[in-house]
Amino acid sequence: MIELEDVPDLRNPVVIAAFEGWNDAGEAATAAVDHLAEVWEAEPIAALDPEDYYDFQVNRPRAVVDEGRRRIHWRTTRILIARPSTLGRDVVLIQGIEPSFRWRAFTIELMEFAQEAGVEAFFTVGALMADVAHTRPIPVTATSDSEDVMHRYDLEPSRYEGPTGIVGVLADAAAQAGLESISCWAAVPHYAGHSPSPKATLALIGRLEELLDAPIPHGDLPEEARAWERGINELADTDDEVAEYVQSLEEAQDTAELPEASGDAIAREFERYLRRRGEEGPA
Repeated sequence: MIELEDVPDLRNPVVIAAFEGWNDAGEAATAAVDHLAEVWEAEPIAALDPEDYYDFQVNRPRAVVDEGRRRIHWRTTRILIARPSTLGRDVVLIQGIEPSFRWRAFTIELMEFAQEAGVEAFFTVGALMADVAHTRPIPVTATSDSEDVMHRYDLEPSRYEGPTGIVGVLADAAAQAGLESISCWAAVPHYAGHSPSPKATLALIGRLEELLDAPIPHGDLPEEARAWERGINELADTDDEVAEYVQSLEEAQDTAELPEASGDAIAREFERYLRRRGEEGPA
């Protein structure tokens, strides 16, 4: 069961959810939600009972020292509330671990909470390993199964068939519950997907800015993304085969993404730049 603290009345709330595990290449998706929680000063208001959904031999509890006392921290899925002033609506952030079992019960609990809280839109965030170059912009695909939602947000239809994670299950459940359901997936270079990828996290934040039509503070992410890219460059420079492979990915990606240099894409990017400048104020 969800253990609730005091839940305030929410303004046209939207959910943004990410989960550790299968859905989280380069830890990009969970880092994105962590970043939002930090910059929006989100407050925790609920947690799922980990006993119901997690195998503790897989997701072991952690011993921590808090104010000089040792205690056990049980890892689970938590719900936080953020009230960013720039957005004009509240955000429910869901941070968690993909459940080990009882996925349907897990999904029902979160959907019931979302409906009771008056949530209108449900954004799931994920990351997968793909054949993309680390030197190019990280592709982020946003999809929906609803024609109305696709039209409203200028999204692609979801065409994926195959194994899915809890992100896919929740996205489907949100759509079945009548919520605006949108999935955002970052493509992380597979040769660099086993360590945290701040560049992919930054790309997800940028896509969420577009979907929410509001600026999100980037904090240290741009600097961390550049450092990550430099580190991968240094690795590639020491191996001719890796360097050649990266070059082939660059060429393929450049060719595939030529249509993105359209007037509409440039206009959207310029509008986002102006919004951020307006938020930061004059230099």
